Amino acid sequence: MTAPDFKFTLRVYWEDTDAGGVVFFANYLKFFERARTEWLRSLGFGQERLRLDTGAIFVVADTSVRYLSPARLDDLLELTVQIVDAGRASMTIAQQAWRGDELLAQGSIRIGCVDAGTFKPRRIPNELLELTR
Repeated sequence: MTAPDFKFTLRVYWEDTDAGGVVFFANYLKFFERARTEWLRSLGFGQERLRLDTGAIFVVADTSVRYLSPARLDDLLELTVQIVDAGRASMTIAQQAWRGDELLAQGSIRIGCVDAGTFKPRRIPNELLELTR
């Protein structure tokens, strides 16, 4: 795999952890979501602006996460975003959560582009698709 397309730094807060101070497993999906949102923003496509300008939104169609080591309260994490495949209406994205040089979790997320009003599949706006290739 090549270098990630985007990196996003995030601090683990109390609300992200369980009673033992360990990040609750489902929160990695939230962390990955934040990183994808900031990746889109870095390309000039804030999600609300994308919806207003094109009528397109992204929904998660499929996800898998492998947990390797726990993140803990106050850890500084680096989340990565890497496009694995970009089709006409969906993208598969590889994501990782790192604490320094230690890989904590890795996931594969497939997002689909849908019409914001009908939730029916639609093409990813060409301007965005061109930036992912």
